[in-house]
Amino acid sequence: MTATTIGAQDRSRPVIHPVWVRITHWINAVAVLIMIMSGWQIYNASPLFAFSFSPSITLGGWLAGALLWHFAAMWLFVVNGLIYVALGIVTGRFRRKLLPISSYDLFATVRDASRFRLSHDDLSVYNAVQKLLYLGVIVAGFVVALSGLALWKPVQLQTLTAIFGGYDATRYVHFFAMATIVGFLVIHVVLALVVPKSLRAMITGR
Repeated sequence: MTATTIGAQDRSRPVIHPVWVRITHWINAVAVLIMIMSGWQIYNASPLFAFSFSPSITLGGWLAGALLWHFAAMWLFVVNGLIYVALGIVTGRFRRKLLPISSYDLFATVRDASRFRLSHDDLSVYNAVQKLLYLGVIVAGFVVALSGLALWKPVQLQTLTAIFGGYDATRYVHFFAMATIVGFLVIHVVLALVVPKSLRAMITGR
């Protein structure tokens, strides 16, 4: 089979992820990874719980260095995220892909997954669990961004800080929102390895 034939077959496949989805996805992946690793270094400077993260998985070297990385990635995450959400709403992608979510479909998906009977033939259709996870991580993204701003400027944004319950409570909100995103990423990566054609689709779009 020639390269021309392969290329023609590729073009004949339907587009699953348009260009804007793929670009914002990979930019977001880089921004989130930097924020997580630098965030762990920031956490180590003033832990909330009786544990700290290994220096081997943190970024920045020390508190000031980690803050520089964290703020740089934060703006990339916020701007890229707003573009993604805006295009998702305007193009109708969110409505088509993520809604509706019924309790029956959710139960059926969990049941099929527990029996290893989930179908991955059509990557353009999300099951109920995928819809719930994607909506959940979008909400977590908004929470982590807003709580991060409240921690950064607690005096200037005191109303926002107060909404989260004060500075100390905001630290916990920020931590658990980021933990939610980390949990999503673990599931996301595992599923991409289990269904490798989903990773290919996010690279080629088809």
